Amino acid sequence: MSHPYRPLHAPQLQPQLHIHSHNFREFAPSRRLASHVAAYWTVDFLPVPGNPGHRVIPDGCVDIIVDLFASSSRQAAYVVGLTTQVEVLQFEKARSVWGIRLYSESACTILKSPISTLTANRVFLEDLWGQDALDWVEKLLTAQSLPDRIDVVEQQLGQILAATEAHAPTLVYQSMQYIYEVKGNLSVTDLADKVNFSERHLRRAFERELGLSPKDMLGIVRFQSVLEELYSGDYFSLTDLALQHGYYDQSHFAGVFKRYYGLPLKRLTKQE
Repeated sequence: MSHPYRPLHAPQLQPQLHIHSHNFREFAPSRRLASHVAAYWTVDFLPVPGNPGHRVIPDGCVDIIVDLFASSSRQAAYVVGLTTQVEVLQFEKARSVWGIRLYSESACTILKSPISTLTANRVFLEDLWGQDALDWVEKLLTAQSLPDRIDVVEQQLGQILAATEAHAPTLVYQSMQYIYEVKGNLSVTDLADKVNFSERHLRRAFERELGLSPKDMLGIVRFQSVLEELYSGDYFSLTDLALQHGYYDQSHFAGVFKRYYGLPLKRLTKQE
């Protein structure tokens, strides 16, 4: 089962970031996990002069990250929760990491913990999965090839999902499906009407489950939808793109873009 939302990241939007000291790659999950996993990804980073760092932009997803240079499985893997602002990472030593990008509405089930507890912190996977995390990470660290690593991940995630009892979709899950459907171009009031709950109840559910407000998630998904069209080139002008996605004008659009991406919009396009 596919998913209607696939977030993009800086190395996909800025080809100049693909240099010998910063190698980012992304891989699609199998069809059986595509409704839960947005992507698998790797970053190899060398701290040399001129390396602009690894830009992390909000995407509405939660990441399991594994340090492939770790000497042991203990504390080699950690989880990064939802973010609402850009971060540029610079490393003092060479890094090679493996990531699993989970959709927010599935992350709670896979991680066995509310996402709201992860928002401002990096939590070691061992604290969430116990000994299972150490055994799984050891397999990742000793995998002989990329296909082997993906197979280790998919077996683990598949077992977790198979062992999880089916429950009725939560309010947040239902809300996220509407948000994806309209690409974030919706007011919180309209979203509350869609799911037949008050705005207050909806905000509480989002804060309790995700640690973000519905307004935050709407803004992130809308921003990512803009990136998708910038990437594909499927737009006539920046003004039309701004209006199409519900921004008041190009100035408002540019301000939101700078906040989420950390660079002026014109850095990603030659259009004025």
